[in-house]
Amino acid sequence: MSRLRYLASALLALCLAGPGSALAEPGFFSKQGFAIGGTDPVAYFTAGRPMQGSPDYAVEWQDATWLFASAEHRDLFREAPEAYAPQYGGWCAWAVAQGYTAPTTPEAWKIVDGRLYLNYSQGVQRRWERDIPGFIETADANWPELME
Repeated sequence: MSRLRYLASALLALCLAGPGSALAEPGFFSKQGFAIGGTDPVAYFTAGRPMQGSPDYAVEWQDATWLFASAEHRDLFREAPEAYAPQYGGWCAWAVAQGYTAPTTPEAWKIVDGRLYLNYSQGVQRRWERDIPGFIETADANWPELME
């Protein structure tokens, strides 16, 4: 991604969330009423790619509605939701490391040490990948304050 496009996406994220802002409602990033926009979180682990979930396989967990691509994925999530739910409530891992929240896109993801991390865009994800351990450490420290 060009430097200009990266700056534009970072600026958009700032406009959406604002530096140091807390979430309007603590919880999971929701789009169209579904956690992580209705993307099946289990699919990242089992299929190695994002898959759109279906209302036929919905689960309520942590005050959010989660959708799954199959009954099998729904059941795996019910058994161990913490194992499949994305870190930082499904908000952009890079943004949380910077001290604010930003929405995510299903295609910008990575599993690190068995945990799912999402990013605002694939361009932002490339930036996050430059120092994943450092950004995770900083985001872990920032996340409790952002949830207040």
